[in-house]
Amino acid sequence: MSEQDVMARVVKILTPWVKDQGALASVSMTTNILDDLKVNSARLVDVVIALEDEFGVEIADEDVDQVNEVGDAVRLILEKQG
Repeated sequence: MSEQDVMARVVKILTPWVKDQGALASVSMTTNILDDLKVNSARLVDVVIALEDEFGVEIADEDVDQVNEVGDAVRLILEKQG
């Protein structure tokens, strides 16, 4: 799966929890999930569960702590898929 394919699926998963729809329109690999998209930090658990289900991977708590930008999530998923 390409980085672009993973990114499109990650953005689709994030969409229901994004408070700043304007930022969503110009999302990139460097878009910060909490600061730019205004995703509530409490909702990150829902996002992680959705990512695990969508991509068939398991994301450890310590890995979640390293995900700040959309690109971090994309790279983590690609790494987990091997």
